[in-house]
Amino acid sequence: MTRLFSLTLILVAAAPAAAAEKKADPPRTIATGLVNPESVCVGPGGRVFVSVIGERDKDGDGSVVVLEPGGKAVPFVTGLDDPKGIAAFQKFLYVADKTRVLRIDATAKEPRADLLAPANAFPVPPVFLNDVAVDPESGMVYVTDSGTRDKENPTKGALYRVTPNGLVSTVIDEKKLPGLKMPNGVQMDGASHLLLADFLAGTLYRVKLADSSSEKLAEGMPGADGVTWNQHGQLFVTSNMTGKVFGINRPGDKPVEILTTESKSAADSCLDPTGKLILIPDMKAGTVFAIPAQVPGFEVDTAPFALKTEIAFPDLKWTGWSAETATGKVNALRPIVLTHANDGSNRIFVATQHGVLHSFANDPKATETKVVLDIQDRVQYDDKTNEEGLLGVAMHPDFKKTGEVFVFYTPKSEKRANVVSRFRPSKDDPTKLDPASEEVLLKYTNRPFWNHDGGTIAFGPDGFLYAVHGDGGSGNDPFDNGQKLSNWFGKILRIDVNTKADGKNYGIPKDNPFVGVKDALPEIYAYGLRNPWRIAFDRKTGQLWCADVGQNLYEEINLIEKGGNYGWNRREGLHPFGAKGSGPAKEFTDPIWEYSHDVGKSVTGGTVYRGKALPELDGHYVYADYVTSKIWALKYDEKAKRVTANKPVPDPTKPVLSFGEDEQGELYFLVVAPNGRGIYRFVK
Repeated sequence: MTRLFSLTLILVAAAPAAAAEKKADPPRTIATGLVNPESVCVGPGGRVFVSVIGERDKDGDGSVVVLEPGGKAVPFVTGLDDPKGIAAFQKFLYVADKTRVLRIDATAKEPRADLLAPANAFPVPPVFLNDVAVDPESGMVYVTDSGTRDKENPTKGALYRVTPNGLVSTVIDEKKLPGLKMPNGVQMDGASHLLLADFLAGTLYRVKLADSSSEKLAEGMPGADGVTWNQHGQLFVTSNMTGKVFGINRPGDKPVEILTTESKSAADSCLDPTGKLILIPDMKAGTVFAIPAQVPGFEVDTAPFALKTEIAFPDLKWTGWSAETATGKVNALRPIVLTHANDGSNRIFVATQHGVLHSFANDPKATETKVVLDIQDRVQYDDKTNEEGLLGVAMHPDFKKTGEVFVFYTPKSEKRANVVSRFRPSKDDPTKLDPASEEVLLKYTNRPFWNHDGGTIAFGPDGFLYAVHGDGGSGNDPFDNGQKLSNWFGKILRIDVNTKADGKNYGIPKDNPFVGVKDALPEIYAYGLRNPWRIAFDRKTGQLWCADVGQNLYEEINLIEKGGNYGWNRREGLHPFGAKGSGPAKEFTDPIWEYSHDVGKSVTGGTVYRGKALPELDGHYVYADYVTSKIWALKYDEKAKRVTANKPVPDPTKPVLSFGEDEQGELYFLVVAPNGRGIYRFVK
């Protein structure tokens, strides 16, 4: 049967900041005239699809419709039985249709519902399949069977796994989760765990896929149905029984009621294509409505800053650099560090990844750099292994007196190593560093793989040198380095460069958190990091910030504290990771901010702006995403212990390698530059 539906589209703005007790803004209807809409998802091309049960007493009256711009809901696939759950992965839609799982190619000219898993493929014949979720990494499908409450023939429900070729196995049932009453909503939590909503118990569980173990995440939500993440780690749970919508600011927090619908029916939800709204079908009203994708009381200001970016030094020529190699190949400039000496000279220092440290006058009309240090002869860099090279530079806190500079680089002379070295001024020309004066302080040996080097070094307000290295590379941290205190991988180290002790070219600060701890290296200041890119101190507060590049699904920003364990590889952002993955735990410090890979896929950490030219930016941590070329300014409220703003800065459409600040605290960002114009700044 072909059925037409009327549709009303209304744009909904995100809610402004509000007090913690404020409920969400009233819902805005975006679709009307649907007959028992059950579930909604966003599929290929950002199109919104809704599963519609239709008249319950008519066989084959179910369908999937697509909501199109301009006020139309168009039938997409008809003749279904009882399509409750719907989810999208790549070009496919997956539908839980009563006792079978269907797959629809949403890009086909004439879409049809193909059978992925029939009823007889299940270990136990399903009563009614309800919700469906898809692992965005593997394409594995998870579907709930809610069972029945029939008093004469009650059937307990279960959670099943369906492989891409239709093989079905049990993940959770009553035996594996005693007390399970009616499994309903299901959603991925990272790539190795699921969230499972029990409709009758009103409980939200986290399920570990490796062993089917489970833990209670939240309760007090009778009729729990749809489960949806926003892009920054907040959860939304709908209730089909009461019409309520609950918000959970962070996994582990108590759910708060944020909305009650008039018809008391809120079904399976999803995030809209913009990431700003939660879309929710109302079965009884026959509508789809939207609410802001923010938990009231924890809103984040996302209004763009009225700033733009421009080339900071348009006439600057890089001494010794050519845009072309001797063999005619492109030789792009890769500025990786921008810093200053804090010596009153106002000079800017820029290091290139190939191994050259330049300096020049902090003048927009600057025309030429001076080479301060050239160690290309000992720095390993190749575009194929572009996380190696000269990665960090830090000036001695008393540079005006000592002239010492510290660098982090990958040496050509040793395979799978990184070093932190000290260089001293040349006796012949004190404005330059003597390459022969190198003194190696730290040597990271037996590095398993070429990537995840980290490489930032920085002096803290305490005068000690902080150095960061990633987990050793590859994927999943195969050697569990992030959690081992017996090596330096996945760690932030803290050393005293002004003393030497125990046969080392540095000293260990007495208050380092693991001094005297058995089997722990005393240089370690914090651990549990994957691929930190980059770290920086707030010049006003002294707070150490760290952006950590994620693996599967999430990027994160951390505030680093002494002795902190930042979770990798048990956690990725706010989510459990891998077979050993964990929910929120006392031993782990969660990030203050995460964003999903729907937003970006490789965070580039920046710094907190403390300059004078842009007072509206004061106190904001400016960072970027390397893959999407997006830049944001994030504001963290220290008293409230939460992020209150994440304001985009107009897109420079260039992958940001790194950020840096000059002696006055003005901010710059660096990009790969075939033409040498690789330094940008922000202006009104």
